[in-house]
Amino acid sequence: MSSSSSKSAKVVPIVPAEGAGEMVSLYEAQKKIYPRSVRGWFAAWRWVLVWATQLLFYGLPWLEWNARQAVLFDLGARRFYIFGMVLYPQDFIYLTALLMLSAYALFFFTAVAGRLWCGYACPQTVYTEIFMWVEQKFEGDRMARMKLDAGPWNFNKLWRKSGKQLSWIAIGLWTGITFVGYFTPIKVLIRDLASLGLGPWEWFWVLFYGFATYGNAGYMREQVCKYMCPYARFQSAMFDRDTLIISYDAERGEPRGSRSKKADPKTLGLGSCIDCTLCVQVCPTGIDIRKGLQYECIGCAACIDVCDEVMDKMSYPRGLIRYDTENGLEQHLSGVQRWRRVLRPRVLIYGGILLLLSAAMLVSLAMRSPFKVDVVRDRASLARQIEDGVIENVYRLQLMNATEMPQRYEVTADGLPGMSLSRPVDVTLGPAEARWVSVALRLPPENAARSGAGAHPIHFQIRRLASSEEGERSLSEKSTFVVPR
Repeated sequence: MSSSSSKSAKVVPIVPAEGAGEMVSLYEAQKKIYPRSVRGWFAAWRWVLVWATQLLFYGLPWLEWNARQAVLFDLGARRFYIFGMVLYPQDFIYLTALLMLSAYALFFFTAVAGRLWCGYACPQTVYTEIFMWVEQKFEGDRMARMKLDAGPWNFNKLWRKSGKQLSWIAIGLWTGITFVGYFTPIKVLIRDLASLGLGPWEWFWVLFYGFATYGNAGYMREQVCKYMCPYARFQSAMFDRDTLIISYDAERGEPRGSRSKKADPKTLGLGSCIDCTLCVQVCPTGIDIRKGLQYECIGCAACIDVCDEVMDKMSYPRGLIRYDTENGLEQHLSGVQRWRRVLRPRVLIYGGILLLLSAAMLVSLAMRSPFKVDVVRDRASLARQIEDGVIENVYRLQLMNATEMPQRYEVTADGLPGMSLSRPVDVTLGPAEARWVSVALRLPPENAARSGAGAHPIHFQIRRLASSEEGERSLSEKSTFVVPR
């Protein structure tokens, strides 16, 4: 990520002792980074990911499914709609599984090829690419931006800077609106926004998310990756000498030096690196990859693209900067040998666990019950004796229809001889509706005496009655029946 503004740091002078040299400072002002635009295979893939992720993010809220928003997390109603699925808070296990899948995917890709997520799909990278594209359209490429910033304020500088800022603000606000559109139906959100009728929390999140996008992608950029993102700090724990990383081939490139295109580098005693510094100029975090792997490197491969372009112009072989492993560079491994070592036990274990978790989640979703039941005992009266010595326990059942069609349910109970419902329970629920139903179970005194005092396990059987669309399904929930002393 690249910074759009210089941030001054407090300079604390150290007074030298008598006879010492010049005064030095503990801190250095943050220098503004002006990344140069680059074209190439990896740059094209970055833009493919930008388009794919943003079409998904901005487009999903506008898709409809069964006359509703296809993806909607309705926190007020505690319903989460994902195309044909209706999830309830009781389905929190799927969020846990998704987080585990994300973690293992991160471990897997990092062990194989380093910071692929950071370089291609991280929101910070994606939005920085978009903001930098806008910046280049208004202010030009690297040298033009540097010249514009160094020059005096005039009409040309004013309209270019203002146009860039207005575009950034518009992108940030639309990003905030889209984000909130996943929790409030986006058509309703746009209508309320136009009439200034948004609720306070909606205003807060639109502005907060929009400001975060504007600030992170427009100004902080590489500072987020270098200082705020924890991944940069613990990535080394997932790297080893067989991890594919962006590497500079020092054996081939050194000693570096400028020369004419027609000159023979061997005659001059030089390596392939012409010391053009383009690899530094295109780096969004401003590092020099020729100094080796650094935690600031986000793996975007911009330096590979620009170096390959220089090698082509010099008629040298490509690959002075490339994806390689430390062992591959030192031992001069072939491509086949390198990939054999990349696919090592740790990577295979991560991949196997990732496949197993994915398969388990898909099977669980496919076998998921179309309705859910929660059983809660009535706290006001665990057990009571009514007329003729009959023992009664009262329960509250929450029936949840996880489909988008009306469903009819019948409730029965078993577990103790002679136990019965005080009245038949036959409930019809609308699409994605949840309802609390009171159920009273009764046990005759003679059966209570034979069962004995205490809590006895029972089961509620909830049966979805057959409809024209789907067959019968049943669900069993445990509870207890208390017989008082």
